[in-house]
Amino acid sequence: MNLLKAASTVSVLTLASRVTGLVREALIAGAFGASALTDAFNVAWRIPNLLRRLFAEGAFAQAFVPILAATRERDGGPATHELVDAVGTVLLWALIATVALGVAAAPVVVWLVASGLQRFDDAVWMTRVMFPYIGLISMVSLAAGILNTWRRFALPAATPVLLNLAVIGATLWGAPWFGRQGIQPIYAVACGTLVGGVLQLVIQFPALRRIGYLPRLRLAPHGVAAAWHHPGVRRVLAQMAPAVLGVSVAQISLLINTHIASRLAVGSVSWLNLADRLMELPTALLGVALGVVLLPQLSAAQARGDDDAYSAMLDWGLRLVALLALPCAVALIVFGQPMLAVLFHHGRFTANDVVQSAAPLMGYGVGLLGIVAVKVLAPGFYARQDIRTPVRIAIAVLVLTQLFNLVLVPWLAHSALTLSIGIGALINAGWLLRGLRRLGVYRPSPGWTALVWRLMVANAAMGALLLWLARRVDWIALQSDLPLRALAMAAALAAAAVVYFGVLIASGLRWREFLRKG
Repeated sequence: MNLLKAASTVSVLTLASRVTGLVREALIAGAFGASALTDAFNVAWRIPNLLRRLFAEGAFAQAFVPILAATRERDGGPATHELVDAVGTVLLWALIATVALGVAAAPVVVWLVASGLQRFDDAVWMTRVMFPYIGLISMVSLAAGILNTWRRFALPAATPVLLNLAVIGATLWGAPWFGRQGIQPIYAVACGTLVGGVLQLVIQFPALRRIGYLPRLRLAPHGVAAAWHHPGVRRVLAQMAPAVLGVSVAQISLLINTHIASRLAVGSVSWLNLADRLMELPTALLGVALGVVLLPQLSAAQARGDDDAYSAMLDWGLRLVALLALPCAVALIVFGQPMLAVLFHHGRFTANDVVQSAAPLMGYGVGLLGIVAVKVLAPGFYARQDIRTPVRIAIAVLVLTQLFNLVLVPWLAHSALTLSIGIGALINAGWLLRGLRRLGVYRPSPGWTALVWRLMVANAAMGALLLWLARRVDWIALQSDLPLRALAMAAALAAAAVVYFGVLIASGLRWREFLRKG
């Protein structure tokens, strides 16, 4: 398999997901602004999505995919199918219990996450509507883990588009209809989220059936008991225990930040949310795509005992991160405000909201290289079924991040929250890299010094151009001519790409370094 082609496929489809996600956020911002009610929605949205990252895309995927890949590599089809059936059964019943508890305890959950909300009751209502999304998306994660292990990367990468389309439809047509019925219009967006979760799950069934691994979920008590005692389930649960702790560290940090933001100026939660959206674009296109492709391949290499392939895949991933994440980081730091203005400055989203969202975006830019690199480095441990080492590092980083908040929030307000995350991510990536080097499983290939120098020159040239364009053009004033502003943004980013890759080519970068078969 061509790893670059697979990662590119995931990136392109993820781009479609992120673009529709930006459209979703732009429509919500234009329709509702950065208000107390929008803060309530964003908190309610964040709760199931935090749990999704914790249980679905986070701890479950980290524990399940390496064991699934190793079982397929060593034990063959029948044993693998038994594992899929057993894990799916236990996951289903655990999710039913989780959703029931979350809906019942929604007031407590919202208070723990953001007790300073002005529209607390609205947040509780929307949390109850959206909480079942965690159950739906966790089953989607099970399907994605199976499909990715069978190198069917396209559908899992494209699936989030369905959520975005459902929310876009709810914002454009559902919200006005709710308003005419005397219901809070933003409630329609919460309902659209639930519809999107159903669509994401249903579309998995045909793909799983085609590869012959649609889980046979057991509903009878004796079937559930048998699934619970399956040795593969026990191994997944044993791996999930430290994985939950590790992933929860990052989510606890986000929860603390949300809680702090809810006690700052009205709109702080929404400003941070929009900064998150832009930061997640390069994170998903690079880090998530590489992690999705590398984890099953690293797990298979580990099962075969192929240490050279293992190290080479990690090196390839890190080179791509350096090549593509650094210019994105520079763009977020020096060109974040123009991008926010073009995407969100319309309707009820004001010029002040643009300025207030740009500051936390710069904080993310500082740590973007670390945020993306962790997505490549952490699978280097997960594939070896070593989750405890990343957990210990993550706990230390959580403590450091909150110490940074203690110092920076009184000075920088809501923008300090993202700067602390960014600095913490750089430290996290550094520790993970050091750990892989000390274990001897990652040995950098020759050519890194020359690559770093080329990247420094190219990023400096591109950054200078973007900084000049950010100051030369009044992007906020161009609100009166939206097509011109969009065209100017496209031209600016295209020029930046030409400068960046032009300097790299002129400096003698060898593109074959980034081609790899796996």
